[in-house]
Amino acid sequence: MKKNILQLVFAVLFLVALPVSAQNYATHAVKEGETLQSISQQYRVTPYSILQANKEIKSAADVKVNTILVIPLKGNVPAPKKEEKVEQEEIKPIGFSRHRVRKKETLFGLTQKYKITEEQLKRYNRELYSEPLKKGMVLQIPKFPAVDPNEDKELDFETYVVQPKETRWSIAHKYGITVDSLLVLNPDLVKNSDYLAAGQELKLPRPKGDSLKEQKVELFNSYTVPPKMTLYSLGKEYGIPSDSIVRLNPEIMKEGGLKEGMVIRLPKKKDMSGVVNTENYIFYEVKPKQNIFRITQNLKISREELFRLNPDLENGLKAGMVLKLPKEKAEGLEVKNALVLDKVNLIDSIDVANRPKLVFMLPFRLDRVDVNDREKAENMIRTRRDLTVSLGFYTGALVALDSIKKLGVSVDVKTYDTELNPVKVKEILFRDNLAGVSAIIGPIATNALDEVAVQAATKNIPVIAPIASESKLSHGNVFFSVPRDAVLRQKMLDFMAKVHTNENIIIVADSTHQVAHDSILSKFPAAQMAKLIDNKSLHLDQFLVKLSEDRENWVFLETDQPNMVASVTSILNSANTAKMDAEGEKKIKVRMFTTNYNSAFEDEAVSKTHLSNLKFTYPSFYREAGEDAFTKAYRKRFNGLEPDRFAIRGFDVTFDVLLKLAHKNNLFETSKIVGLTEYTGNSFDYFNDWTSGYFNRACYLMGYEDLRIKEVKADDFKSNL
Repeated sequence: MKKNILQLVFAVLFLVALPVSAQNYATHAVKEGETLQSISQQYRVTPYSILQANKEIKSAADVKVNTILVIPLKGNVPAPKKEEKVEQEEIKPIGFSRHRVRKKETLFGLTQKYKITEEQLKRYNRELYSEPLKKGMVLQIPKFPAVDPNEDKELDFETYVVQPKETRWSIAHKYGITVDSLLVLNPDLVKNSDYLAAGQELKLPRPKGDSLKEQKVELFNSYTVPPKMTLYSLGKEYGIPSDSIVRLNPEIMKEGGLKEGMVIRLPKKKDMSGVVNTENYIFYEVKPKQNIFRITQNLKISREELFRLNPDLENGLKAGMVLKLPKEKAEGLEVKNALVLDKVNLIDSIDVANRPKLVFMLPFRLDRVDVNDREKAENMIRTRRDLTVSLGFYTGALVALDSIKKLGVSVDVKTYDTELNPVKVKEILFRDNLAGVSAIIGPIATNALDEVAVQAATKNIPVIAPIASESKLSHGNVFFSVPRDAVLRQKMLDFMAKVHTNENIIIVADSTHQVAHDSILSKFPAAQMAKLIDNKSLHLDQFLVKLSEDRENWVFLETDQPNMVASVTSILNSANTAKMDAEGEKKIKVRMFTTNYNSAFEDEAVSKTHLSNLKFTYPSFYREAGEDAFTKAYRKRFNGLEPDRFAIRGFDVTFDVLLKLAHKNNLFETSKIVGLTEYTGNSFDYFNDWTSGYFNRACYLMGYEDLRIKEVKADDFKSNL
């Protein structure tokens, strides 16, 4: 017998036994066009008796297509107890008012404003059943008679205590509301962060039917009994006692037991896959105009599994719904804070109506540079790193401004010289009104950045740190565009663990790099430690015996001392080329790595040939630029000059910010829906670390090959040994 899968309905089940011995019952599946009145006439019973036999059906409006009803054929249902209230007929509106929808208004907000339900609003504005709420819509708002304040009321809301590893999306899914509705109910929640603290209390709508009487909410399926099915085996499959099945389906007693082909009601199978939190699930927020097919294709999940995890889908897909997905589905999806992000093409998503207001705060040192003395000015620019960084960064930013202008976006730009002086920064902030600013890029110095971040936070303005990776202070509005050392280190070690087979690993680390030493050792417990002399050079004899002739040697060098880098690379290069076997093959093979690339590896004392011979590999937040559109545009704008890495960074950081502001003129909001972005030499994947700020997690692995530096990929790593 083929099993029918019917539409699910919400039901409220009073845990009381029905007197099955005194009645005859039938089961009726509601068909299209049928009403409670027509069904009662068909069976010659009263509508009231049907409602009393189906406690989960509270009114005639709840009788929908495919609802499974128990019909008491004799109609003599016991009278209700005194404390039980018989469901009254639906209250009709006494009049209507008109409302023109404004920008950013939601269905939930309107229901709260006019003290009506969403269903009441849709009933008198039928277009809302098929299309989302839009600005300019004129709606009929029903007016109902005032409710007697002394009448018993069902509680509308409850206080929910946030559990560990829960997010706004997981809680919204649990309560069947949108994240926007969650924010409306809890206006104290920070708008530019998704942070929730364990123990935090939230106001949330009480589940339907959950009143002071502690009624239990359940979902019901129709079930066609297959051959040889028993009450015991059915109860075991659905996780409920056999007598509970009989209470739900009194006709079982009438027929003398469970029979093949019988259509009965059963509660929806419980999802035993775990607590709804970030440890067990990831989440997806449904966008307008999406359909089930598109969602299953994008999320790589079957329709059956999606419906099993999200039974509310049986009542229709709605924009703003939060769906839960198995955590293993995160593979191959863009996931941030347990939320699946849609892939957004920023260039194709530009809204030219947005006119970002951008502020640059960089130390151009116009208080020190004498533009009338060219030789002195050029010498100062060459010798001062702050000037080199600022001028290079800003030239790249100018090309980004040119590029966004060609895409039709108008940008209001103000540029300030901070003079590398905290007093000057305070003067700028005091003198100039930052109201309406979309984003601030800069300053470079940490103390100045802290000052700007604090002032900007009062106006909810994001601040982008051009070269800083973190601050000693916590700033919820700062985007740190340079990844932290820990992120770079983890990127390197995860990659190495993935490609490692039986290589001999040796760690060379001075005392200032103990964290790196411990991190490598935790990932590769069998690694050997090299002994250093005075924390500066290798104990050569003891080191050489650690090198294997049978396996390739991977040497991690962790230091910021140029002399030590030069010495170790020279020793490793000699070992790499000194011994050959009879066939001319190297007897000792060595590769060198570091998890902390710094200026010591770029020092003039370090041989680039040695680094290339050792196929030196390291993590980096930037990569070498190719011959792309930016490079050509830079040469054209600056008379053939080649962009340095600071100019490349200036373009990438600025263009990333401008594209996101052009998509939605709110960097905090855009960062929730946009994941990894990649440009000429830099990538950005900001992770919101709650009150501490937004931290970039995107980085590269770079390696020397034939005296050139190129990006290292797992696929060709082994082939380059």
